[in-house]
Amino acid sequence: MSTSDAGFREKFLVEERFMPREAKRKLYVTAAGLITIGLAGFLLTLRGVLLNVAPASIDAPLKSWLYDGRTDFLTGIMIGLAVGFGPIALPIIILVVVVAWAIIAKHIWRPMLLAAGTTTGVVLALTITHAVGRHRPPTELMLFGADSTFSFPSGHVLGACNFLLLLTYLIFSRRHNPRAEVSAFILVGLLIVAVALSRIYLGYHWATDAVASISLSLVILGAVIAVDTQRTVRVSAAPSSGGRAASPAP
Repeated sequence: MSTSDAGFREKFLVEERFMPREAKRKLYVTAAGLITIGLAGFLLTLRGVLLNVAPASIDAPLKSWLYDGRTDFLTGIMIGLAVGFGPIALPIIILVVVVAWAIIAKHIWRPMLLAAGTTTGVVLALTITHAVGRHRPPTELMLFGADSTFSFPSGHVLGACNFLLLLTYLIFSRRHNPRAEVSAFILVGLLIVAVALSRIYLGYHWATDAVASISLSLVILGAVIAVDTQRTVRVSAAPSSGGRAASPAP
Protein backbone atom coordinates (compact mmCIF):
# COMPACT_ATOMS: atom_id res chain seq x y z
CA MET A 1 0.00 0.00 0.00
CA SER A 2 1.41 3.41 -0.94
CA THR A 3 2.05 6.16 1.58
CA SER A 4 -0.72 8.28 0.06
CA ASP A 5 -3.23 5.43 0.35
CA ALA A 6 -2.27 4.82 3.97
CA GLY A 7 -2.66 8.51 4.76
CA PHE A 8 -6.08 8.61 3.11
CA ARG A 9 -7.29 5.61 5.11
CA GLU A 10 -5.92 7.07 8.34
CA LYS A 11 -8.03 10.19 7.85
CA PHE A 12 -11.14 8.09 8.36
CA LEU A 13 -9.87 6.40 11.53
CA VAL A 14 -11.23 7.83 14.77
CA GLU A 15 -8.48 9.58 16.68
CA GLU A 16 -7.79 8.28 20.18
CA ARG A 17 -7.14 10.27 23.35
CA PHE A 18 -5.83 8.80 26.57
CA MET A 19 -6.78 10.12 29.99
CA PRO A 20 -7.54 8.85 33.53
CA ARG A 21 -10.90 7.20 34.14
CA GLU A 22 -11.96 10.08 36.40
CA ALA A 23 -11.28 12.62 33.66
CA LYS A 24 -13.38 10.62 31.22
CA ARG A 25 -16.18 10.42 33.79
CA LYS A 26 -16.05 14.21 34.21
CA LEU A 27 -16.55 14.65 30.49
CA TYR A 28 -19.68 12.51 30.62
CA VAL A 29 -20.91 14.46 33.66
CA THR A 30 -20.31 17.73 31.79
CA ALA A 31 -22.19 16.42 28.76
CA ALA A 32 -25.11 15.25 30.89
CA GLY A 33 -25.20 18.58 32.73
CA LEU A 34 -25.28 20.59 29.50
CA ILE A 35 -28.06 18.41 28.06
CA THR A 36 -30.10 18.65 31.26
CA ILE A 37 -29.71 22.41 31.62
CA GLY A 38 -30.39 22.95 27.92
CA LEU A 39 -33.52 20.80 27.88
CA ALA A 40 -34.85 22.38 31.07
CA GLY A 41 -34.22 25.88 29.71
CA PHE A 42 -35.86 25.12 26.39
CA LEU A 43 -38.93 23.39 27.85
CA LEU A 44 -39.41 26.16 30.43
CA THR A 45 -39.14 28.79 27.71
CA LEU A 46 -41.47 26.89 25.40
CA ARG A 47 -44.03 26.58 28.20
CA GLY A 48 -43.81 30.32 28.83
CA VAL A 49 -44.33 31.10 25.16
CA LEU A 50 -47.28 28.74 24.71
CA LEU A 51 -49.02 29.78 27.94
CA ASN A 52 -47.87 33.41 27.93
CA VAL A 53 -46.30 33.14 31.36
CA ALA A 54 -42.76 33.58 32.70
CA PRO A 55 -40.16 33.71 31.24
CA ALA A 56 -42.13 35.12 28.27
CA SER A 57 -42.91 38.11 30.49
CA ILE A 58 -39.38 39.44 29.84
CA ASP A 59 -40.06 39.85 26.13
CA ALA A 60 -41.90 43.18 26.14
CA PRO A 61 -39.69 45.02 28.70
CA LEU A 62 -36.43 43.97 27.02
CA LYS A 63 -37.78 44.82 23.59
CA SER A 64 -38.83 48.29 24.74
CA TRP A 65 -35.48 48.90 26.46
CA LEU A 66 -33.50 47.97 23.36
CA TYR A 67 -35.77 49.95 21.02
CA ASP A 68 -35.39 53.05 23.20
CA GLY A 69 -31.60 52.74 22.88
CA ARG A 70 -31.52 52.56 19.09
CA THR A 71 -28.90 54.74 17.39
CA ASP A 72 -27.46 54.79 13.88
CA PHE A 73 -24.10 53.53 15.20
CA LEU A 74 -25.60 50.60 17.13
CA THR A 75 -27.90 49.74 14.26
CA GLY A 76 -24.90 49.42 11.94
CA ILE A 77 -23.16 47.04 14.36
CA MET A 78 -26.30 44.95 14.84
CA ILE A 79 -26.87 44.67 11.09
CA GLY A 80 -23.25 43.55 10.70
CA LEU A 81 -23.83 40.77 13.23
CA ALA A 82 -27.07 39.80 11.49
CA VAL A 83 -25.32 39.51 8.13
CA GLY A 84 -22.26 37.69 9.48
CA PHE A 85 -24.34 35.08 11.27
CA GLY A 86 -27.18 35.07 8.76
CA PRO A 87 -28.57 32.29 6.56
CA ILE A 88 -26.22 33.15 3.68
CA ALA A 89 -22.86 34.02 5.25
CA LEU A 90 -22.80 31.54 8.14
CA PRO A 91 -23.36 28.35 6.09
CA ILE A 92 -20.57 29.45 3.74
CA ILE A 93 -18.25 30.09 6.70
CA ILE A 94 -19.08 26.70 8.22
CA LEU A 95 -18.55 24.92 4.89
CA VAL A 96 -15.16 26.59 4.37
CA VAL A 97 -14.04 25.75 7.92
CA VAL A 98 -15.21 22.12 7.71
CA VAL A 99 -13.64 21.49 4.29
CA ALA A 100 -10.36 23.23 5.11
CA TRP A 101 -10.11 21.45 8.46
CA ALA A 102 -10.87 18.07 6.89
CA ILE A 103 -8.09 18.61 4.35
CA ILE A 104 -5.50 19.84 6.85
CA ALA A 105 -6.26 17.55 9.79
CA LYS A 106 -4.75 14.08 10.24
CA HIS A 107 -8.25 12.75 11.04
CA ILE A 108 -11.60 14.13 9.87
CA TRP A 109 -13.48 13.12 13.03
CA ARG A 110 -13.67 16.62 14.49
CA PRO A 111 -14.68 18.39 11.25
CA MET A 112 -17.37 15.73 10.84
CA LEU A 113 -18.67 16.44 14.36
CA LEU A 114 -18.77 20.16 13.60
CA ALA A 115 -20.72 19.53 10.40
CA ALA A 116 -23.11 17.10 12.11
CA GLY A 117 -23.73 19.40 15.08
CA THR A 118 -24.44 22.50 12.99
CA THR A 119 -26.67 20.54 10.60
CA THR A 120 -28.64 19.17 13.54
CA GLY A 121 -29.23 22.72 14.68
CA VAL A 122 -30.66 23.69 11.29
CA VAL A 123 -33.03 20.71 11.29
CA LEU A 124 -34.20 21.44 14.84
CA ALA A 125 -34.74 25.12 14.11
CA LEU A 126 -36.83 24.45 11.01
CA THR A 127 -38.89 21.73 12.69
CA ILE A 128 -39.62 23.59 15.93
CA THR A 129 -40.24 26.92 14.22
CA HIS A 130 -43.05 25.49 12.09
CA ALA A 131 -44.45 23.39 14.95
CA VAL A 132 -44.72 26.32 17.38
CA GLY A 133 -45.74 28.95 14.81
CA ARG A 134 -44.91 31.99 16.91
CA HIS A 135 -45.24 35.35 15.18
CA ARG A 136 -42.41 37.86 15.09
CA PRO A 137 -42.69 41.45 16.36
CA PRO A 138 -44.57 43.82 14.01
CA THR A 139 -42.82 44.29 10.66
CA GLU A 140 -42.83 48.08 11.02
CA LEU A 141 -40.35 47.67 13.89
CA MET A 142 -37.85 45.68 11.78
CA LEU A 143 -34.78 47.63 10.71
CA PHE A 144 -33.34 45.39 7.99
CA GLY A 145 -36.29 44.47 5.81
CA ALA A 146 -39.56 42.71 6.57
CA ASP A 147 -39.64 39.05 7.61
CA SER A 148 -42.97 37.27 7.94
CA THR A 149 -41.65 33.81 8.90
CA PHE A 150 -42.12 32.36 12.38
CA SER A 151 -39.70 33.34 15.13
CA PHE A 152 -39.35 30.58 17.76
CA PRO A 153 -36.50 29.70 18.12
CA SER A 154 -34.08 32.12 16.47
CA GLY A 155 -32.20 30.46 13.62
CA HIS A 156 -29.52 33.17 13.68
CA VAL A 157 -28.80 32.63 17.37
CA LEU A 158 -28.94 28.84 17.17
CA GLY A 159 -26.58 28.80 14.19
CA ALA A 160 -24.12 31.15 15.87
CA CYS A 161 -24.22 29.21 19.15
CA ASN A 162 -23.69 25.85 17.51
CA PHE A 163 -20.82 26.97 15.32
CA LEU A 164 -18.97 28.95 17.99
CA LEU A 165 -19.48 26.55 20.91
CA LEU A 166 -18.76 23.37 18.94
CA LEU A 167 -15.70 24.84 17.23
CA THR A 168 -14.30 26.05 20.55
CA TYR A 169 -14.86 22.70 22.24
CA LEU A 170 -13.44 20.67 19.35
CA ILE A 171 -10.29 22.80 19.26
CA PHE A 172 -9.54 23.13 22.97
CA SER A 173 -10.57 19.61 23.99
CA ARG A 174 -7.28 18.43 22.47
CA ARG A 175 -5.07 21.04 24.12
CA HIS A 176 -4.18 21.22 27.78
CA ASN A 177 -4.41 24.97 28.27
CA PRO A 178 -7.20 25.71 30.76
CA ARG A 179 -6.58 29.46 30.78
CA ALA A 180 -6.83 29.75 27.01
CA GLU A 181 -9.90 27.48 26.99
CA VAL A 182 -11.72 29.57 29.61
CA SER A 183 -10.80 32.78 27.79
CA ALA A 184 -12.05 31.37 24.49
CA PHE A 185 -15.40 30.30 25.94
CA ILE A 186 -15.83 33.71 27.63
CA LEU A 187 -15.22 35.50 24.33
CA VAL A 188 -17.58 33.11 22.54
CA GLY A 189 -20.21 33.69 25.23
CA LEU A 190 -19.98 37.45 24.80
CA LEU A 191 -20.30 37.13 21.03
CA ILE A 192 -23.34 34.88 21.41
CA VAL A 193 -24.98 37.44 23.70
CA ALA A 194 -24.24 40.16 21.14
CA VAL A 195 -25.82 38.10 18.35
CA ALA A 196 -28.87 37.38 20.52
CA LEU A 197 -29.31 41.06 21.42
CA SER A 198 -28.93 42.05 17.76
CA ARG A 199 -31.93 39.94 16.77
CA ILE A 200 -34.08 41.61 19.42
CA TYR A 201 -32.68 45.10 18.76
CA LEU A 202 -33.35 44.86 15.02
CA GLY A 203 -36.96 43.85 15.68
CA TYR A 204 -36.94 40.27 14.40
CA HIS A 205 -37.20 38.24 17.59
CA TRP A 206 -38.41 38.18 21.15
CA ALA A 207 -35.95 37.55 23.98
CA THR A 208 -37.36 34.08 24.62
CA ASP A 209 -36.65 33.12 21.00
CA ALA A 210 -32.96 33.69 21.70
CA VAL A 211 -33.10 31.95 25.09
CA ALA A 212 -34.64 28.87 23.45
CA SER A 213 -31.91 28.83 20.80
CA ILE A 214 -29.12 29.04 23.36
CA SER A 215 -30.77 26.25 25.36
CA LEU A 216 -30.99 23.99 22.30
CA SER A 217 -27.37 24.71 21.50
CA LEU A 218 -26.33 23.54 24.98
CA VAL A 219 -28.16 20.26 24.31
CA ILE A 220 -26.32 19.82 21.01
CA LEU A 221 -22.97 20.68 22.62
CA GLY A 222 -23.59 18.15 25.39
CA ALA A 223 -24.51 15.47 22.86
CA VAL A 224 -21.37 16.16 20.82
CA ILE A 225 -19.19 15.96 23.94
CA ALA A 226 -20.78 12.63 24.88
CA VAL A 227 -20.35 11.14 21.41
CA ASP A 228 -16.82 12.48 21.10
CA THR A 229 -15.86 11.08 24.50
CA GLN A 230 -17.35 7.68 23.79
CA ARG A 231 -15.62 7.39 20.42
CA THR A 232 -12.19 8.89 21.13
CA VAL A 233 -11.33 8.69 24.84
CA ARG A 234 -9.43 5.68 26.10
CA VAL A 235 -8.61 5.19 29.76
CA SER A 236 -4.88 5.50 30.37
CA ALA A 237 -2.97 3.24 32.73
CA ALA A 238 -1.59 6.15 34.72
CA PRO A 239 -3.14 9.58 35.34
CA SER A 240 -1.74 12.38 33.23
CA SER A 241 -1.36 15.98 34.35
CA GLY A 242 -4.65 17.83 34.07
CA GLY A 243 -6.49 14.71 32.88
CA ARG A 244 -6.40 15.65 29.20
CA ALA A 245 -3.97 14.53 26.56
CA ALA A 246 -2.73 17.22 24.19
CA SER A 247 -2.73 16.56 20.49
CA PRO A 248 -0.47 18.15 17.93
CA ALA A 249 -3.07 17.58 15.22
CA PRO A 250 -4.93 20.68 13.96
